Amino acid sequence: MLAQWLTNAGEAPYRADQILRWIYRDQADRFEAMTNLRKDLRLQMAATFDIRRSKALACETASDGTRKFLFELVDGERIESVLIPEKGHYTLCLSTQVGCAQDCRFCLTASGGFRRNLSLGEILAQVRDIRRGLDRPEKLTNIVFMGMGEPLANYRNLIGAIGLLQDNKVGFGFSKRKITVSTAGLVPRLADLGRDTDIALAVSLNATDNATRSRLMPINRRYPLEVLLEACRRYPLAPQRRITFEYILLKGINDTSADARRLADLLRPIRAKINLIAFNEHAASPFRRPSEETVRSFQKILVERHYTAIVRHSKGREISAACGQLGARPPDSGGPGAVLR
Repeated sequence: MLAQWLTNAGEAPYRADQILRWIYRDQADRFEAMTNLRKDLRLQMAATFDIRRSKALACETASDGTRKFLFELVDGERIESVLIPEKGHYTLCLSTQVGCAQDCRFCLTASGGFRRNLSLGEILAQVRDIRRGLDRPEKLTNIVFMGMGEPLANYRNLIGAIGLLQDNKVGFGFSKRKITVSTAGLVPRLADLGRDTDIALAVSLNATDNATRSRLMPINRRYPLEVLLEACRRYPLAPQRRITFEYILLKGINDTSADARRLADLLRPIRAKINLIAFNEHAASPFRRPSEETVRSFQKILVERHYTAIVRHSKGREISAACGQLGARPPDSGGPGAVLR
């Protein structure tokens, strides 16, 4: 849209790159600051466009350093983003939708229903605004699309965001190896993602038979395990790359030794690694977290079958910032939340 507007205004197409660089790389909030543009163009753009930031309503910080941000969008809708401290760097977990339509039974986001897709600008604003508040912005090196919503259901804006996240000239300059998209299994878009990007793929699996997965994840009724796993088998992977399969362990539901053995058999034809996540409990869910012993036994079976199987210890659980806990709700009064001024 910007490039077309500039063309209609008689400007050279490269002006769009200059403007985007000012917004995303240089954090400009006013067109007046864009000093490599003519003054009359800056005035014309200021009269036509707004450079908006999402309103930061709150930021909660957990004891492990995880920060959860609550943003209000221009129409009053709310989303959450999570900044996760790692060894020597940060990972930022982004949302792509307000709410989610997938209705996964274990996920708090699903309990609020689906409201709408985020725009390209709203996706990128999470990065832009959080990065600006860091003492060392260069430490933000990893992006995961694992927040609110199903990223592949907002495909056009997801792809646009990935492009600008990677762009070294006008965007943020993230490495393709440091960007991960997680999906519940929207099979028709998997082939598109493999064609259009070269980023990392994570698939939320969470069960080893169709009856259990359909109970936990209604998307499985449209794209059952055999369809999803065949799409994963066909997914184009660069040498040394693997698909990450996320497996949330639910007490008494999908955490048995038989489940572990079936999982190993199911993934055998695929270049795969497995992230095991003990369920992060929340009030909206009847599911419970398995014991540490159960988790380790499950992992041991996979490792014995020559898989890379990592137990992910979710950060930010105490502030409902862990996997499956995002709900875009303000912090409780008197809790750890701090309102941003």
